[in-house]
Amino acid sequence: MKYDIIVIGSGPGGYVAAIKAAQLGKKVAVIERSELGGVCLNWGCIPTKALMKSAQVFNYITKASHYGISVEGSVNADMDKIVDRSRGVADTMSKGVSFLLSKNGVEIIVGSGKLLGEGRVEVVNAEGEQTIVEADSIVLATGARPREMPFMKVDGKNIISSKDALVLRELPQSMIVVGSGAIGSEFAYLYATLGVKVSVVEYLPNMMPLEDEDVSKQMERSFRKLRVGVLTSTTVKNVEVVDGKCRVLIENKKGEQVIESDIVLSAVGIKSNIENLGLEEVGVAFDRDKIVVDQYGATNIKGIYAIGDIVATPALAHVASAEAICCIESICGVETQPVDYTTIPSCVYTSPEVASVGMTEKQAKAEGIEIRVGKFPFTASGKATSAGDRDGFTKLIFEASSDKLIGAHFVGANVTEMIAEPTVAKALGVTASQLAKIVHPHPTMSEAVMEAAEASHGVSIHLL
Repeated sequence: MKYDIIVIGSGPGGYVAAIKAAQLGKKVAVIERSELGGVCLNWGCIPTKALMKSAQVFNYITKASHYGISVEGSVNADMDKIVDRSRGVADTMSKGVSFLLSKNGVEIIVGSGKLLGEGRVEVVNAEGEQTIVEADSIVLATGARPREMPFMKVDGKNIISSKDALVLRELPQSMIVVGSGAIGSEFAYLYATLGVKVSVVEYLPNMMPLEDEDVSKQMERSFRKLRVGVLTSTTVKNVEVVDGKCRVLIENKKGEQVIESDIVLSAVGIKSNIENLGLEEVGVAFDRDKIVVDQYGATNIKGIYAIGDIVATPALAHVASAEAICCIESICGVETQPVDYTTIPSCVYTSPEVASVGMTEKQAKAEGIEIRVGKFPFTASGKATSAGDRDGFTKLIFEASSDKLIGAHFVGANVTEMIAEPTVAKALGVTASQLAKIVHPHPTMSEAVMEAAEASHGVSIHLL
C-alpha cells in the first residue's frame, strides 16, 4: 500500500501530524503498536490529572470544616474506584483520538513500524504477521518511556515506575519517590494527600530543579506542610528489597544512611523509544537516544522526519503537537514557522500548581541580562483568600532595557490555567507597562499578573 505520509506513533505528536496532513489533502496512515493517543493520553498527562482530581476532592472533603461544612463519618479513598475512573478517562480520550483520525480519513495500521529505506516501512503486528507499506514521507513520533536506573531495577511491585503508580489499587503505608521533577512531584502530592507517608529524594540542590529558585523554595515549603519529607542534594546509591520492604541507601552532607519504605517510585526521567526503528540500517543520524533533526523535523535522510520526545527538545505533549504541525506544513510546502522553544509553557499539577514560561531569574543573570522583577503573593489576592488557597505567588521577569517580559513563574491554585496569558505576552513582546495597564477582572487569580507587572515598576496597588 502506498501513502503520501506515514506516521509511526499516535501520541500528541503522531496523531496531530496525521490529522494535519489529512487536512492538507494527503493520503495518510498511522502505525501504532499499542493504544491510540500514546503515553500522554493513556499512561501520562490525562490519567494522572484524573487521579489528581480525586486527590483534590478528597482534600476538600477532609478540610470541609474550614469552609463551614460538616461531614459526618469517616472519609476514605477507594483506590479501586479512583483508578477505575482514571482508566475510564484515559479510555474516553483514546477513543476520541480514534474518532478524530477516522473522521479525517487517516488509516490506522496496528503493529510496530520499522524503516526499510527508500520510503518503505515494515509493520509487524502482535501475531507476528508482516506487512510492507510505502510513503513519500515518513514521520517518526514514537515517544518515550520511564528511564530505569541499574541500581533501582523496577519490579512493578516494590520498585515501581510512573506507569505502575497509575494503577496502584492498594495504598502503601509509605513511599519514597526518587526524583522531584513534574512526574515525581505529582505522584508525591497524590499519594501524600491520600494518606501515604511520602519522602522525595532529589539529587540536585532544589526540588523541581528546572523551575525558578523561588518556585522551588515555595514548593518545598508546601510539600513539608503536606508532611512530605524532602531530601535535596541527596544521591540514591542503591535500592534493595528485604522482607517486602525497600531499603534505600542514600548519601548527602550527613553521609550515607538507609531509609525504608513499602514502595519506591522511580521518577528519574524518560528514555526515547528509538530502538528497533531501523535507524542504523537506513543511516538516520542520532546522538545518544535523540534523533538529529533540523528546525522543521527533517533528519539527514530525505523523506524521513522525527518529532516529539525522540528529538532533543522539551519532552512535553504540547511541544510534540507544535512540532507535528510545523513538520507537516513543511513537508506539504505550506509556509510555516519553526517552533519557538523560548516560549514553551510548562506545568506541574500538584497543589499548589506550578506553571512557568521563559527564563528563570538565575538564567537571565547568567546571560548578563539586566532585569526588573515583579512579584505578587497570593496572600494579597482576594480570590485566593476567599477560596482558601493562598499559597504561592506570581513572579514576572522583565528585561530592564526594553521592559519586555522574558519570564513568568507561578505557584498557586489553578495557575496552570493562567500561564497562557504571559506565554502570549512573551511571544508578542509585551512590556511591563502594557501588562500593568490591561484591565483584569476582579476578583480573579489572574489579577496577580497585572499586580506583578505593576510591582516591577514599584507601583503595585495591592502589594502588602
